[in-house]
Amino acid sequence: MPESTFPLGNTREAVLGAAINAVSYAEAVDCIFRWAQRQESRTVCVCGVHSVITALRNLSHSDAIRFADLVTPDGCPIAWMLRRKGHGDQERMCGPDLMWTCCRRASELGTKMFLYGGAPATLGRLEQRLRREFPGINIVGTYSPPFRRLTAEEDAAVVDMINDSGARIVWVGLGCPKQEAWMHAHRGRVTAVMLGVGAAFDFHSGVARRAPLWMQRNGLEWLHRLSQDPRRLAMRYLMANSMFVVAGLLDSLFPQHQVDDR
Repeated sequence: MPESTFPLGNTREAVLGAAINAVSYAEAVDCIFRWAQRQESRTVCVCGVHSVITALRNLSHSDAIRFADLVTPDGCPIAWMLRRKGHGDQERMCGPDLMWTCCRRASELGTKMFLYGGAPATLGRLEQRLRREFPGINIVGTYSPPFRRLTAEEDAAVVDMINDSGARIVWVGLGCPKQEAWMHAHRGRVTAVMLGVGAAFDFHSGVARRAPLWMQRNGLEWLHRLSQDPRRLAMRYLMANSMFVVAGLLDSLFPQHQVDDR
């Protein structure tokens, strides 16, 4: 595992067992691009309520979060819990916003980027949108994986394709927990910073609409997403949100301590 280069003094706090970085946007973006410049193999997870609850129930997902180099608070409830643990100015740092901020920086620096995940049509629309919004952006490849597990030979070919492209940042849009599992399995093999950004591909390509800003700022983006796709998301949100509330109440009675320094 590469030596951590995260800003001195940054902490990771236990949020219902998941270790989340208490970090500002500026710190996170600077660190991502420092790793990218050095062409280091790193993983960055955006961790919302669904991811936290999945980590409680799934050891593999818990390990993917625990061994990630950076875990950002995706979702207002996660940021609120970090504030309650002493990080009063903690921002919500969700996948779509982090991706947009990094794409702007990458277009200024010429940083090579690769898009992994999503349907072929979604990837095509996403690439067009990014090139239109950021004229200097350097997208060196895209790949839409099939809806099945790749063979060892296929996976090795994909790894070679990404590495041969010279990409320094790989955006992974497979959804939770698939993207975290993929990044964890490829840490040390893909020589780039891998960032799992969930539904960011759909939002930025225009395939799906994001919630209005007032809903995002008040922790209601999940409700907007539920209204867009109730058949697929109803059970997820019902279970995850209920479990999060119960676990949060228990955590307020028996608070967990800071887990490590980076």
